[in-house]
Amino acid sequence: MLYTFYETQRTLMEPFADLAQATAKFYGNPLNPISRTQLGHRVSAGYDLLYRLGKDYEKPEFGIRTVQVDGVEVAIHERVEMDKAFCELRRFKRFSDDPATLTKLKNQPVVLVVAPLSGHYATLLRETVRTMLGGHKVYITDWKNARTVPLADGDFHLDGYVNYVQEFIRHLQGKYGNCHVMSVCQPTVPVLAGISLMASRGETTPLSMTMMGGPIDARRSPTAVNNLATERSFEWFENNVIYRVPSKFPGAGRMVYPGFLQHSGFIAMNPDRHATSHYDYFKNLVKGDDASAEAHRKFYDEYNAVLDMDAHYYLQTIRTVFQDFSLVNGTWDVVSPEGKTERVRPQDITGSALFTVEGELDDISGCGQTQAAHDLCSGISAADRQHLEVRGAGHYGIFSGRRWRENVYPQVRDFILAHNTPVALVHKRTGTGGLHVAA
Repeated sequence: MLYTFYETQRTLMEPFADLAQATAKFYGNPLNPISRTQLGHRVSAGYDLLYRLGKDYEKPEFGIRTVQVDGVEVAIHERVEMDKAFCELRRFKRFSDDPATLTKLKNQPVVLVVAPLSGHYATLLRETVRTMLGGHKVYITDWKNARTVPLADGDFHLDGYVNYVQEFIRHLQGKYGNCHVMSVCQPTVPVLAGISLMASRGETTPLSMTMMGGPIDARRSPTAVNNLATERSFEWFENNVIYRVPSKFPGAGRMVYPGFLQHSGFIAMNPDRHATSHYDYFKNLVKGDDASAEAHRKFYDEYNAVLDMDAHYYLQTIRTVFQDFSLVNGTWDVVSPEGKTERVRPQDITGSALFTVEGELDDISGCGQTQAAHDLCSGISAADRQHLEVRGAGHYGIFSGRRWRENVYPQVRDFILAHNTPVALVHKRTGTGGLHVAA
């Protein structure tokens, strides 16, 4: 009922948002004499802000057309490599006419970036992908909005997420021999589970695992997100945040955790910060600071675009990760596509290097939650493990912005390069040891 009410309200607001946009353009049109007055600037800015507060935000594009590789501009062609019911494996293929650059591109490591399925689209990692493309072949999991997936395609569970990750890894291994995996936030848990299961079966595991700002052990430095999951019962989540997709969408009838509820939760965590940001946007429009206004638009075009999650996946994640702590307690069983139940054993991983990254000021995954992976992956040699705590960085700062580009990425790049051959060969070549901690 709530979902239907929300969609009705949004549909009713749509013409008013369009009117606000038209009015903002009218008062801001250079041919209109009032646009050159302070009153015109304020009226145009006010209606522009109303439009952005009331508009519907659709899934953004990655929009990565070119990147720089050692000073040479390289063209990017984005394409879907695999299309699953709930996810697309998306590739960013690089092209160059320069022979030396082309040779360099062919020899660079392959990285699977596993994007979070926690409310936002994979495009939230646009800057992560753009930066990685300078030194890697990059693939990313592009999760679909559950309201667009027909009921005939079945349900999606956390087990399904784990199985997708393994399938994508095997696909890249079959194509390139092996790959590296980077998981950002929520997927650190299912990625560690998937690779653990591969190791337990004796399969070849990725050359390295980079895990950034994820709730491996959500008991450490709990945040408001963690506290909500522990303070409320599982039944509370079932009864209060799960709704049926309305009839206007392809996934009509599917039980989901709606994106608009997740977005409301995001805003509620820092309402003053968002209010200040919108007021600053209004002031920048009035004074003609187009660069700052455009930066605001780009951020909120991404931040306000949210997707629905299948209820089975969402509820299983709440219970497994944030209530039962099944991964760290060693009690997590995953059902394979063949219907076989398997126990997740991170200690069985021996052939993959591990790099964990945390933000000092992360208010979503607290300090220590991701680093906990080192305790679980006891089978990985100390020489193949590294941890980085990024001083002054919040959650988003570890994978986007200046700190990501200048501090985090260079260390991720070097770690991947250092482990771009099977770890057994790295041991023979380097003979080093120790868990490295950088700041």
